[in-house]
Amino acid sequence: MRSARQAPSARSKRSTSTPAAQASTKRKAPETEEEEEQVEKKFRKCEKAGCPATYPVCFASASERCAKNGYTSRWYHLSCGEHFCNECFDHYYRSHKEGYEKYTSWKRLWTENGKSEPSLKAFMADQQLPYWVQCTRPDCGKWRQLTKEIQLTASLAATYRCGMKLNNIKSEGPDQCSQPEDMRVAGVADSWWHSMLILPPLFKESPANPFLTAYYPDCVGMSPSSSHAHHHTALMHVSVCTCLVPGLCPYFQPFYQPNECGKALCVRPDMMELDELYEFPEFSRDPTMYLALRNLILAVWHRDCKEALTPQKCAPHVIVRGLVRIRCVQELNRVLHFMTRKGLINTGTLLAKRPLLPEPYHNKKVLVIGAGPSGLAAARQLQNFGMQVVVLEARERIGGRVWDDSSLGVTVGRGAQIVNGCVNNPIALMCEQLGVRMHKLRERCDLIQEGGQITDPAIDKRMDFHFNAILDVVSEWRKDKTQHHDAPLGEKIQEVYKTFLQESGIQFSELEEKVLQFHLSNLEYACASTLDQVSARSWDHNEFFAQFSGDHTLLTEGYSTLLHKLAQDLNIHLKRPVKSINYSGDVVKVTTSSGTQYTAQKVLVTVPLALLQKNVIQFNPPLPDRKLKAIHSLGAGIIEKIALQFPYRFWDSKVRGADYFGHVPPSPEKRGLFSVFYDMTPKGDQCVLMSVITGEGVAMVRDLEEREVVELCMNVLREVFKEQEVPDPLKYFITHWSKDMWSQMSYSFVKTGGSGEAYDIIAEDIQGKVFFAGEATNRHFPQTVTGAYLSGVREASKIAAL
Repeated sequence: MRSARQAPSARSKRSTSTPAAQASTKRKAPETEEEEEQVEKKFRKCEKAGCPATYPVCFASASERCAKNGYTSRWYHLSCGEHFCNECFDHYYRSHKEGYEKYTSWKRLWTENGKSEPSLKAFMADQQLPYWVQCTRPDCGKWRQLTKEIQLTASLAATYRCGMKLNNIKSEGPDQCSQPEDMRVAGVADSWWHSMLILPPLFKESPANPFLTAYYPDCVGMSPSSSHAHHHTALMHVSVCTCLVPGLCPYFQPFYQPNECGKALCVRPDMMELDELYEFPEFSRDPTMYLALRNLILAVWHRDCKEALTPQKCAPHVIVRGLVRIRCVQELNRVLHFMTRKGLINTGTLLAKRPLLPEPYHNKKVLVIGAGPSGLAAARQLQNFGMQVVVLEARERIGGRVWDDSSLGVTVGRGAQIVNGCVNNPIALMCEQLGVRMHKLRERCDLIQEGGQITDPAIDKRMDFHFNAILDVVSEWRKDKTQHHDAPLGEKIQEVYKTFLQESGIQFSELEEKVLQFHLSNLEYACASTLDQVSARSWDHNEFFAQFSGDHTLLTEGYSTLLHKLAQDLNIHLKRPVKSINYSGDVVKVTTSSGTQYTAQKVLVTVPLALLQKNVIQFNPPLPDRKLKAIHSLGAGIIEKIALQFPYRFWDSKVRGADYFGHVPPSPEKRGLFSVFYDMTPKGDQCVLMSVITGEGVAMVRDLEEREVVELCMNVLREVFKEQEVPDPLKYFITHWSKDMWSQMSYSFVKTGGSGEAYDIIAEDIQGKVFFAGEATNRHFPQTVTGAYLSGVREASKIAAL
């Protein structure tokens, strides 16, 4: 095998570039030692080991004494095919020379903005190398070198055609598409070419620049000579810096700022992630080119997320001098396809007009079971990639546990309707794509006691502090505990609370005790369970991962708008409950309850956890014991909702302008009944309140008639607004998720003795044939539509990769 050091020399003839250089290779071989010595004096090859340039050519032509393609005492190597002579080096480097002032001015700017060494080689690469540009004619695509007078811009790169006039100067004389491409271009694609680069490429005027003003530009792939307003004091003095780009959706913050952490779906602009290193190991030693491309792509996507991001759209923004621009544009395709497959770009409700991934990804047929957020997300992604996708849904509607109801004159989600943390949330991305308005939920929540008195905010604040202090003690207790030493969360809270009262001697008033019960009811809402079922060790397991920050919002139009857009043009078969999945052969066979059989190479199962627990779908072979154990270690939590329409807004007299108000429970047993009431149109003229039933309240209302549940709710409202008349509701609805045949739950939680690892185990595929998605497979973001959606994107990426 030829060594890497030897390999380039085999290409030396192909890599010599200009006609002069080519002519020099045809010189008659010296016949005597004397002639050979004369040739050696007149010509000097590049001294860089492995460089094939026997007769280099100086690109700089800065000095009157420039060696051009002749002899110089030393050649300086930038890449295979790009060198400058010692005379041009001296022209800028020596203080008595004409170019010295230009070099020192550049050096000053570079030092001011950047972190890397402002060497003369860096100056030459940044200021003197010619630009290369690709012909945009579909039948050409040849690369051409521009003359030194011409500055490359994104608009020029997007429109360039061979031979076009630029600043009244033709870039390559009379060159047209029929003219051959420079011989150096072919060598750029070879693997060894990149390893022979002396300096990494640093982009000029990158679209990522406004996002990354707090970073040294050369640490994130950009040139310090063309990056504006970089404030490096942020690196040392500011603990959290939020970069808001003018005109950009404030919820789009794809890059971590210096010293910032804990923000979901952010990347470090100056570091490669683990999956990136795995995919692009060649950039592990020097990631600059990869970072420059990745950061550029993310910036362009977030500036316009309504259209598919293609190589053709990104390439004009790659502005860097020299042959390395060709290599960057070549690598751009790979990086963009990787980011598309991972769902970092080209995601959400985007409907691709043509496949977003290359041909090899297209030859797969995938069956998706379930048309909820996870199933639709996966199907949308896979179809955009270019695969054949069929979705089987048991219900006669899409959405699963997302189900909007407009019967009360305003959209009320029977399932999810709130977005918890909008920064980088894919739900916010989809709202931006569709122009859907999100209503920011304000923090004000008056706690009203039965009898009508509004609780002193100081009491609420005090009990909230004690409630969180109790949870902090539970967190300390669990630090050295294994799963075998777990305890029910409710039991642990009670134990800590009793100890605190005994040791502190504090006595809470009756009202304070009731307010504490209100906070416990919120915890039951978060877990969708009574606290005696929930793991004290792992109840908030996902909080160890970065979570979505920013505003909590209400989707006033509901989630259905987003889901119906996700479902557009998908091949969805409704009323097709799946009975069995046989993955024992080369293809997977899926049989519905009516006996219809479907086959595919891959199957994605997105049914709710409760249905997996009850073996609604028969797997052949059976699911592995490891997965079954994980499935049963999680709880299928339930909350119910009630929504009521009234003839007028009777609550405005007490809570005008608030998005919600709380109800202080009269006793611990009743804390799960209607603890919070949401005003569905706080600034509008609609008169609809929605409340939730959680914890013990779920069992209390399970077997009641709907009118009895309404009566319980109205009793609470009439106690809360005792000083006024509360009218009977005009209309109402009550959910019954516990009895819903195709869900039998609301969202998952970790049962006592369980672990957050169960989410990862349920998410594991089987033999690369059967995959799993849904909120109960997302360890980072369970219990949410966002988590379900992201699990679908995750599985689409896995299916595409295998």
